[in-house]
Amino acid sequence: MAESIQEREQEIIEEFEFFPEWMEKYEHLIELGKSLPLIDEQYKTEDNLIKGCQSRVWLHADREDDSIKYSADSDAIITKGIIALMIRVLNDQKPDDIINADLDFINKIGLKEHLSPTRSNGLVSMVKQMKFYALAHQAKQ
Repeated sequence: MAESIQEREQEIIEEFEFFPEWMEKYEHLIELGKSLPLIDEQYKTEDNLIKGCQSRVWLHADREDDSIKYSADSDAIITKGIIALMIRVLNDQKPDDIINADLDFINKIGLKEHLSPTRSNGLVSMVKQMKFYALAHQAKQ
């Protein structure tokens, strides 16, 4: 059984508490970006670009059995780390759970307050898009 969204969020909160300085947290975010499940080139289309992100972020979602699998890419290293974090939390989860996730960890690790306003808006757009894909896949059921 895959970990729940809440368990994954808790894991990330504990991970980020390990780094006292924000520069270290950014470095950790950049590292996370390197482990991102990369989007297939065929999905790097205008349709898959997240609107509202300053950087280019492509997001794709597939349904496997009763869960959603995400892949993504970005042309900016911090943004790549942020989408990797979001995928880590929401990947392989049921559409219902994704739609209803409150994603408290974003505030608990202080991510929003340490991002520029444009990146912060981008983060909100990422969450919206991931939930939208879950909703779309749920409707197809």
